[in-house]
Amino acid sequence: MPKPPKIPESVLVVIYTPELDVLIIERADHGAFWQSVTGSKDSLDEPLAQTAIREVAEETGIVIGSDEVPRGALLDWQHQIEYDIYPVWRHRYAEGVTRNTEHWFSLRVPYCMDVTLAPREHTAYQWLPYQEAAARCFSPSNREAILQLPWRLYARRDERQR
Repeated sequence: MPKPPKIPESVLVVIYTPELDVLIIERADHGAFWQSVTGSKDSLDEPLAQTAIREVAEETGIVIGSDEVPRGALLDWQHQIEYDIYPVWRHRYAEGVTRNTEHWFSLRVPYCMDVTLAPREHTAYQWLPYQEAAARCFSPSNREAILQLPWRLYARRDERQR
């Protein structure tokens, strides 16, 4: 039975430490394509935060809601972008679907954790200072999300102090 087409709505999760080291993972289907955790909704009614929690667990083994990584460590940036799906991956979507809406999240972890990769999806991981991690990403939007990390964290801190 063929897989159902992917839903063109996804999450991007920038995983970082207090020192702003960022986790990037290398795609298995295209070597040297480094990225943050990404993934599409499993159903149209799946909440975006649930998509983020599921994708982080599937792609890294990090369990959001554990003692080490509490649920409050996941931050929905309330930001979305729309982009053209790379032609190499369009076959995964319904015929005629060429654009995806991506919602940005961040996840603070206490340190550069060992991760367990999904071997069919990713082959390697690195923790890098955020600027270096951004420079390694093949996707311009992923690069931009990582570069916005310090600004978004400081803006959130300022909001909470008001």
